[in-house]
Amino acid sequence: MDRGIFVDRKEAERNTLGDLLLRYSNEVSPQKKGGALEILRLRKLRSDPIAALKVSALSGKSIAQYRDRRLSGTSEAKPVSGSTVNRELTLIGHVLSVARTEWGVHLDANPVSLIRRPKENRARSRRLYHGEEERLLKELELSQRTAEGFFEGGGCRNAHVRPLVILAIETAMRRSELLSLRWPDVYLADRFVRLHDTKNGEARDVPLSTRAVSTLAELSTWPRHVSGRVFPISPEALKKAFTRACDRAAIEDLHFHDLRHEATSRIAEKLTNVLELGAVTGHKSLHMLQRYFHVRASDLARKLG
Repeated sequence: MDRGIFVDRKEAERNTLGDLLLRYSNEVSPQKKGGALEILRLRKLRSDPIAALKVSALSGKSIAQYRDRRLSGTSEAKPVSGSTVNRELTLIGHVLSVARTEWGVHLDANPVSLIRRPKENRARSRRLYHGEEERLLKELELSQRTAEGFFEGGGCRNAHVRPLVILAIETAMRRSELLSLRWPDVYLADRFVRLHDTKNGEARDVPLSTRAVSTLAELSTWPRHVSGRVFPISPEALKKAFTRACDRAAIEDLHFHDLRHEATSRIAEKLTNVLELGAVTGHKSLHMLQRYFHVRASDLARKLG
């Protein structure tokens, strides 16, 4: 009883944070855009020691300890960036907020709101260096099988990854947009694809370069997946294949999302009108567009003469 008002703490004492994360992934995440990726994040959070704490035991101190442990890393997990930790804290905070307001789980305050947030990392400006694209695509070529049906060493085991990476470099499409692209939305004759499932929720038509058209044209001759998706790959499988190819190609510190930076910068060299460039990439503001456009000083020097 608080100040003469009865407070039912049974749900907070009975449930762990992991219980709430699981319920949220089952009931809330499926209703969201990008819910599949969020469910993967929630699954990872449920494997963390903090998930075993009873909700009633959560405090600013326990959340701060989680923050610091993620930033510094442990013997079992590598340290992660401030941006990653902030995304995780935001997700935990929203789970607890829903639990308080909709599920009858009492908390005096949301403990996530009580702690300091780590500083965000500076926006990445990583682009492909000379020779990296060729080495990466070489390592993404389909692995050959032995007579017994086993994959030989080297190469990629999923034939869709290499053309997906080419499309990412040519179009500046996000990973989620590429993975949700369906064949009925590919217009090869008119050289564009229509995206319905974009980050900002608005449909977007993306023009296709000659290389993008030829890549999709070849893909169109392959057997179609029952889902109708152009790239029937899971986000996890794509991440693993991309990371392994980078390792084999001796390419350091390259994330899949960096390909969007590379593509935006390349397209900007052809489309000097920022409105046209934004229409291709889906950026709604000049500020966001600038975060993805990274011109090389050597390229500017050549233009200066």
